Amino acid sequence: MKQLDSTQKELLLTNLDEKGKLSCLKAFKVARLIGAKPKEMDGITKSMNIKITNCELGVFGKLNFTEMDNKIYDKLSQNFNQGKKVDCEVAWYSARDKGLSLKKVGSTINSSDIQVRHCQLGCFYDEEFEKYDDA
Repeated sequence: MKQLDSTQKELLLTNLDEKGKLSCLKAFKVARLIGAKPKEMDGITKSMNIKITNCELGVFGKLNFTEMDNKIYDKLSQNFNQGKKVDCEVAWYSARDKGLSLKKVGSTINSSDIQVRHCQLGCFYDEEFEKYDDA
């Protein structure tokens, strides 16, 4: 696991929310700021007793989502592996494609039977087997 110096720790700590948690989006930002790979963020935050929260795809956290979009569902279904599962990274890239938003992709996943696996931040590998606890 990457050891953080005092400047890197400060960058992480200044991005926490009012409950002392790090949002999914800010975890990506912090990874870039501190020179870490996104996948390292789960280990880094756990070592500091900080939880990552509010998955943009609806796997954990308390973000509000809208309704499912059938076009997005159909697009994601082209990438299913082992049932109705899609890798986190694939879902994120789908949001960038053709002007879709991460919120719309997350809403579709959250309101459907799609399961996300292989979190880019390292929070979970396969959602079915290890649901990330954001309590």
